[in-house]
Amino acid sequence: MNQKIAVLDFGSQYTQVIARRIRECSVYSEIMPFNTKATELKKQGVAGIILSGGPASVLAKGSPRPDPKIFDMGVPVLGICYGLQVMGKVLGGEVVSSKHREYGSGELSFKGESRLLKGLSSPIKVWNSHGDKIEKLPAGFKAVGTTENSKYALIEDRKRNFFGMQFHPEVVHTPQGMEIIRNFLFDICKCTADWTMSAYAERMIEDIRKTVGDKKVILGLSGGVDSSVVAVLVHKAIGDNLTCVFVDNGLLRKNERQNVEKMFKENFKMRMKTVRAEKQFLTALKGITDPERKRKTIGRVFIEVFDKAVKSIGDVDFLAQGTIYPDVIESMAIAGNPASVIKSHHNVGGLPKKMKLKLLEPLRELFKDEVRQLGTELGLSKEVLWRHPFPGPGLGVRQLGAINKKDLDILREADAILTEEMYANDIYYKVWQAFAVFLPVKTVGVMGDERTYDNVIALRIVESIDAMTADWAHVPHEILSKISTRIINEVKGVNRVCLDISSKPPATIEWE
Repeated sequence: MNQKIAVLDFGSQYTQVIARRIRECSVYSEIMPFNTKATELKKQGVAGIILSGGPASVLAKGSPRPDPKIFDMGVPVLGICYGLQVMGKVLGGEVVSSKHREYGSGELSFKGESRLLKGLSSPIKVWNSHGDKIEKLPAGFKAVGTTENSKYALIEDRKRNFFGMQFHPEVVHTPQGMEIIRNFLFDICKCTADWTMSAYAERMIEDIRKTVGDKKVILGLSGGVDSSVVAVLVHKAIGDNLTCVFVDNGLLRKNERQNVEKMFKENFKMRMKTVRAEKQFLTALKGITDPERKRKTIGRVFIEVFDKAVKSIGDVDFLAQGTIYPDVIESMAIAGNPASVIKSHHNVGGLPKKMKLKLLEPLRELFKDEVRQLGTELGLSKEVLWRHPFPGPGLGVRQLGAINKKDLDILREADAILTEEMYANDIYYKVWQAFAVFLPVKTVGVMGDERTYDNVIALRIVESIDAMTADWAHVPHEILSKISTRIINEVKGVNRVCLDISSKPPATIEWE
């Protein structure tokens, strides 16, 4: 990997989208803290720097600032929204609070030539989201484009290759935004499209070999996409020095343990240890209804079970995990920017400190679709790679309310019927995720001329690209009807099925 674009994160909800758009151009990008030192960026040999948007106002005391020395590095810099304003401020321009906030769709008009707008004709549709605006340009800059509310919506210092825009080129609401990003990457930063999954796989296998050497690695294998790709990647690097541990926590889907054992023991010939710990988990979860307490309890017991498994195996130095980028983004504040924790993730935090193992997270830089691309490169099958995501806490966060085996079994059967029908009707691979949720309520029903008072199952079926956003899938009514009928007829204890038609945001994909 010869080139890298650094995306300095000032807290924008779109920062990750910027990084993804760059990677879609086969150029490697990495999100870094907004205050990353110029010396570190030089050390990493970045080909260009993008200053992301952010929720702060440049005019506010203590608002985040980049290291001013990044502007002396001699590499191109692109400021987006807050990034434009902070660049303007640091370089001597003037930023003011706008009387008319620009939010949503707008129109960018421009005259003359700009390398950033190569191949585009004025005007173009753009997406705005800002309250402040540049009022006086820094020395060396000129205005290139304007919007209704800003005469400096697009500025540039051609000599130093500094560019700033008040709109967001990375979002789909700026239809020609990818052309702008490509112009920055290839015409201005002189990048080449050489970041591929093949190259990434080779680099990670070599990195794992160098990092691990002849030491032992343990992996908590779930059978999901992420842990499966990690297992194959690490196995290719170190072979039998990897031991996969599968913990049956009693919160798994129907026949999960048997399927995973068959896949990895028989097909991939990996060293694998299965720990059956249903009783231990369900005892610890008894009476707990709060989602975060559930997750933390499951995580704590998992550590205890896993730690015992590690000791039974012998000397182990590394713990491999299937942590991916969305896990990291949702579980912590990126780059020191305060952000609310949406939910704790089973893969993020806790384990290495408790277990005194070095952490190996080869997928930490990748989004979900990139993990699947990597898996394809490694030779994994469609059935493995396109299996729907399953949370670390399993059915523990899909059975709402207090956990018990009877209700878990009801949920397992309902979920299995949903999955069967998704496959049978050729819909499974067309959606991101489809699963059943057990609701802690009972409703009145009529079955066989008799009154029933039974449980409710909700169906969650969503479409997404990377799990950062999601829309509910419009499954044909006749298929939903069949799923509902089968669940009510075949799963004892259910008399009502509901459909979740909320999107992310504001809802998360999982219910807890």
